[in-house]
Parts: sequence; C-alpha cells; structure tokens
Amino acid sequence: MIELTLNDMTCGHCVKTVTNTVQQVDPQAKVEIDLPAHKVRIESGQPAENFRRALEEEGYPAS
Repeated sequence: MIELTLNDMTCGHCVKTVTNTVQQVDPQAKVEIDLPAHKVRIESGQPAENFRRALEEEGYPAS
C-alpha cells in the first residue's frame, strides 16, 4: 500500500484528477482518498515513484 500526502488536493475536482492520474499509471490500481487529510492510498504493484512523478506533473506534488 502506497500512501501519499497531497497538500494541494482540496476539492472534489482534485479528487477526480488524482484518481484519473493514478489509474493512468495503473488501470488496476485501487485508490482511496481522504480529502480532509489530503491523503491518497494506492494499492498497486507499480513503484511509488511512478505515482509521485505522474501526480507532480498534474500539479499535485507529494510531501
């Protein structure tokens, strides 16, 4: 399980963008988002760095 904190994720539109970005990296990934905590949990066989890079390119750098 990969857990990332995305401080710039603040609304429903952000949630949709983050979910779509994760699923572009791995269409089989399971995504759980905790918007108030700015957390995304990803269950995938892909390395965490692949998700970090893709999310950063979309404007959501992980801290």
